[in-house]
Amino acid sequence: MTEVIKVKEIEILVETAKKAQAEYENYTQEQVDTIVKNVYQKTLDNAEKLAISVNEETGFGKVSDKIIKNTFASEQVYESIKDLPTVGVINRRKEDKIIEIGIPLGVVAGLIPSTNPTATVIFKSLIALKTRNAIVFSPHPKALKSILMAVEIIEKAAVEAGAPAGLVQVIQVPTLDATSALMKHADVSLILATGGKAMVQAAYSSGNPAIGVGPGNVPVLIDATADIVHAIECVISSKTFDNGIICASEQALVVDKTVKEAVIEQLKAKKAYFMNEEESAKVSQFILRETGTLNPDIVGKSASDVAKLVGISVPAETSILISEQTEIGHHNPYSREKLTPILGLFTVDSFENGVETCKALLANEGTGHTAVIHTTMDANAESFGLEMRASRILVNTLGALGAIGATTKLAPSMTLGCGAMGGSSTTDNVTAHHLMNVKRIAYGVE
Repeated sequence: MTEVIKVKEIEILVETAKKAQAEYENYTQEQVDTIVKNVYQKTLDNAEKLAISVNEETGFGKVSDKIIKNTFASEQVYESIKDLPTVGVINRRKEDKIIEIGIPLGVVAGLIPSTNPTATVIFKSLIALKTRNAIVFSPHPKALKSILMAVEIIEKAAVEAGAPAGLVQVIQVPTLDATSALMKHADVSLILATGGKAMVQAAYSSGNPAIGVGPGNVPVLIDATADIVHAIECVISSKTFDNGIICASEQALVVDKTVKEAVIEQLKAKKAYFMNEEESAKVSQFILRETGTLNPDIVGKSASDVAKLVGISVPAETSILISEQTEIGHHNPYSREKLTPILGLFTVDSFENGVETCKALLANEGTGHTAVIHTTMDANAESFGLEMRASRILVNTLGALGAIGATTKLAPSMTLGCGAMGGSSTTDNVTAHHLMNVKRIAYGVE
């Protein structure tokens, strides 16, 4: 496909979106809410169908967990935004004599990864439609079929409920050039970038406003006071959820030596497999490619599948592969992000040492994303939170599901900001608030 045709496709998509959005901008709150509700219901109805499609197309993760993710992206996201006023006067601050008015951004460009494709499309569509924006998706080629399917369901549901056609669209033939043309288009008001580091950097250097999210490398501190049974239950449930593909899933356990024996005992009871040095070395060569990037062959695979691929022998029911480690650095894959059920285990001799180790892991990769602590001491949780260079500090819960707001009261979101420290413009869980501008009528009070 020639460059001209690619750019022409983007021109048509953005022009169609711009026209649809100009019409949609005049809709009432009631009309908007009717559309958003129908999209939520139709995506919820198709959660299983989309999960099966993604699993077949990408080979990542588990269908049952993908159904949960799609359901979360429609149901919990909808519940969190359904009562949010987004049209006309959204707030009257009588004492301050200020009236706040919600205004849409226009055309949003949504970059979609292969790891959580349909859930991210559902989530981004709901928050864009709620705020009277149009959205044009740039899909990861590896999940194209499933993304096209999700967009078709959403666009049809929106139109069925009275929306103008063309509010939700997708690049049919995704290439880097097409994505670049979309991100740089003069009529794109905001880029919502969920993807690899290079893609997020490209979004920020496009010349258009962007909200991007970086990689995770979530350290988990299990301190001397932790409820070990509960902590390991959380770690195993989280790290095996969709075979570890959510970027907020745990990557390294940092364990106080006083509870290490109990931790190992619980991990083994949950079918975790502790690799010896030779096995660890074999697996480590498979985690990263020669370029130093994550090997896609192991992403979203089960522990036993990874073992087969690498050529080590583990019990069929193995939940997670664990390697004891001491070194933290870019050269050591066990101290980096692994979107598969593999964990590094680091032993520390004090709480302070545990905090420093978690800080070093975040500095190695994943600055600004998420960190987890298991403790029964509120003072330790707070102290840990003050020290971590992470936007979400989770206490006594699952990394994967706590960060997205499924097991915590954080805003339900599939796009997790990493703040300036992580090269992102916000530390928030991105939601409808981020896709709406607010203008203010302010009376003189002096």
